[in-house]
Amino acid sequence: MPELRPILLVEDSPRDLELTLAALEKCQLANEIIIARDGAEAVDYLFSTGAHSGRNGGDPTVVLLDLKLPKVDGLEVLERVKKDEKLRHIPIVMLTSSREEQDLVRSYELGVNAFVVKPVEFNEFFKAIQDLGVFWALLNEPPPGYRGQGAG
Repeated sequence: MPELRPILLVEDSPRDLELTLAALEKCQLANEIIIARDGAEAVDYLFSTGAHSGRNGGDPTVVLLDLKLPKVDGLEVLERVKKDEKLRHIPIVMLTSSREEQDLVRSYELGVNAFVVKPVEFNEFFKAIQDLGVFWALLNEPPPGYRGQGAG
């Protein structure tokens, strides 16, 4: 059985972070949740640079990426990852409260795998996160040769 890869959650809102973690926990996923609180930290984790240089383990099974982030915004994180030969296969789900059409269009132009508008209502938000967690961590089949745990 393949080793589980982590889920990278990139979220700067303490409230949304807490709700997302609670929803993922309720799914009882065994995947470790790695938290980045801004785009620069997410880039460092994904590219194994800065505070994450020399990190062990493979790529995340999915990146749940907020659009509006400090330091480096979500669109720039998305663009950097999708332009990189070794990382572009990582599924990225844009998880945002933005309903602006230009954000949706730009995200898909850059190669996002899914664009989810965060529901305002608590129960809807909770259910949406649970569905995302189960789909990407359990149901989605990664491409052959995907860099999982232990790969560098």
